[in-house]
Amino acid sequence: MPILSDTKFLVAHYMPYTDLPDECLERDSLWVDIPNAYYDPHKGHALYERYLGEAVLAEELGFDGLCINEHHATPASMMPVPSIIASAIFARTEKLRVCIMGTPPNLENPHRLAEGYAMLDVMSGGRLEVAIPLGTPMEYWVNPVAPATARDRLHESIDIMLKSWETQTGEPKGYDGKFYHYKYLNVWPRPIQQPHPPIFLVGSGSLTTVEMAARLGFGYAATFSPIPKQMKALEIYRQKSVEAGHDPDPSKFPLTAMVYVADTDEQAVEEMTPWADFYFGQLLKSGRFIELPGYIPVDEFRRRDGKFIPESHGVFDWKAIEAVYRVVAGSPETVANQLEKWAEETGSNRIICEVHIGNMPHDKVVSNMTKLAKEVIPILEERRDGAPKVEQSPQSAYLDPPEMMRFRKWTGR
Repeated sequence: MPILSDTKFLVAHYMPYTDLPDECLERDSLWVDIPNAYYDPHKGHALYERYLGEAVLAEELGFDGLCINEHHATPASMMPVPSIIASAIFARTEKLRVCIMGTPPNLENPHRLAEGYAMLDVMSGGRLEVAIPLGTPMEYWVNPVAPATARDRLHESIDIMLKSWETQTGEPKGYDGKFYHYKYLNVWPRPIQQPHPPIFLVGSGSLTTVEMAARLGFGYAATFSPIPKQMKALEIYRQKSVEAGHDPDPSKFPLTAMVYVADTDEQAVEEMTPWADFYFGQLLKSGRFIELPGYIPVDEFRRRDGKFIPESHGVFDWKAIEAVYRVVAGSPETVANQLEKWAEETGSNRIICEVHIGNMPHDKVVSNMTKLAKEVIPILEERRDGAPKVEQSPQSAYLDPPEMMRFRKWTGR
């Protein structure tokens, strides 16, 4: 089945610091306790300039948006404050949307975070999107929040952000919660996008997070979880969304894939392998810091067979990676075929392509993005535009027959 008519194409960039000496790469972990003496600020400055240039290229090539993230005390990402990165991108672009994926509000002052996001939305002319994570276990080793309270704090902080964005027609009200207390919730400026920018919850398959996203009418973005687990989360998300009275439209469950395009399949795999090795085998090494008592509920921990995240995290093994992630390296035709297949499986009209992999050099990132924009996406659009038109309701356009039957059962349609 061709991609959906209103499919948006975004790219993701994690902006890592990759100029690391050999003794650094021999460490068990590149997170939390890695000495910052390994970081050269002057080389970091050059990387920021390069990465921001690649963000501008995304707009020039016609991509709809760019996704950035937040991590702490690691060379895996030079974005401890992604709002600053977003503002720099907005200043250099005119149409590109930026999704911050994202700042854990439970590690922040949530009212202040809501203020910052509102300001970014106004400054950008309404181009901001927000994805809210719990944060990886590693983040809690460098932040003063007890992991056992993380989920309750997350729920409360999201409630504060939503209330902060509300239009105040009378005197603003306060907030008195278990973890946060405010005399007034009153965001100035208000965001352009009303009542707030699009919001996604980011998770690795926890049913609590999936159900919360559905209940609030947010999108759900799956990360660091096996594909079958993502598909199960999608099924539950759609069901719970309908039960909560929300339309689980195709944009609310993004399809994320690591993509590399070359002239031939053989060239693509050969070129991508060392960069993927550096990403999976080095940048994701978290050692003992992945184990964090209290980070996930006991029932969820048992459901995961005692694993916080997949074993592929920090180990480079193609078979294990392909079982966990959507990864494709190939010719434009091969990549188009795989993206089309995944889009059909998920029913998503929001495709996010990770175009910078590990320590990929600038010229290869430019080539990858250019081929994706000018050779892969046109194939997908040509197939879509040439396909027979089928009349479907907006709610059912992305559901396959078995899911359509369940949808009718849930809604009585």
